[in-house]
Amino acid sequence: MPVVNSVTVTVPGTTSNLGPGFDCLGAALTLYNQFKFTRLDSASAELDDASDRFLITVTGAEQERVMVNENNLAYQAFREFYQHLGETPPPVKIAIDLGVPLARGLGSSATAIVGGLVGANQLAGAPLDRNEIMKLAIAREGHPDNVVPALLGGCRLAAEGGDAIKGWEICDIPWHPDLVPVVAIPDFELSTEAARRILPSQYSRADAIFNTAHLGLLLRGLETGQGDWLRLALHDRIHQPYRQTLIPGYETIYSAALKAGAYGMVISGAGPTLLALVDAELASAVAAAMATAWQEQGMGVQMRSLSLDNQGARTEIESV
Repeated sequence: MPVVNSVTVTVPGTTSNLGPGFDCLGAALTLYNQFKFTRLDSASAELDDASDRFLITVTGAEQERVMVNENNLAYQAFREFYQHLGETPPPVKIAIDLGVPLARGLGSSATAIVGGLVGANQLAGAPLDRNEIMKLAIAREGHPDNVVPALLGGCRLAAEGGDAIKGWEICDIPWHPDLVPVVAIPDFELSTEAARRILPSQYSRADAIFNTAHLGLLLRGLETGQGDWLRLALHDRIHQPYRQTLIPGYETIYSAALKAGAYGMVISGAGPTLLALVDAELASAVAAAMATAWQEQGMGVQMRSLSLDNQGARTEIESV
């Protein structure tokens, strides 16, 4: 059997929650990080010292902000995969090319976890199937809403099961082809930790019922593209009322998006990226309105009209 010498893993960024789907609903988007894993000989001239077992290089936007030591998230996931097998990871060069903005609520950490696990699995001869990799990714991330669509693609609902072996049920959520996710990516960051700290520790029964009903309606709205359902369904009482206080100008941008024709606007993941769901014909107008509103707050923003990525993590393998 040929030995895999190098594997390139391309992983889509994601949006999670989509309003009422807190920590259980996510979708893969058409922006990507790429991770190339290449075996190195322990005596390779590329390694600074014989005791080193990895070399990390980074290209792309914000490359200087990515750690290239043992704290690199892709390398941590790579190493943990081999620990799961009870093996020592091979010396490896990891070349990372960034296309997903960091700390903006678009799943950059999920791409690193999925990339590291999938790359390690291929170099090891693919001993684990995709479901096993998914469980490792969820355990590493702590919740499924980003890593599941990053690995599998599409829009996915994850429910934790009572079966300790199986662990999770993953449901593919149909996404109407006329629905376009328009994202406004600001030039400031919001850490997931800060966004979680601001949430209350308890919620009322009324809020739980509200979110349950709205999540059910959202799933039907995504499938049918029914605008009236989506306008109502994207509301939430679990996280957005609290997190929007961390995003300057939120109400102004929200109003601009709806006035331009968006069905609704949500916080992507933990934020600060804002995502509007829009009919394809209105995507450009909504993007322009959101950009103007945010720039009027004195902040720079990058607008992207994206699509759903239905492939998830994909690999290109070089064997010897």
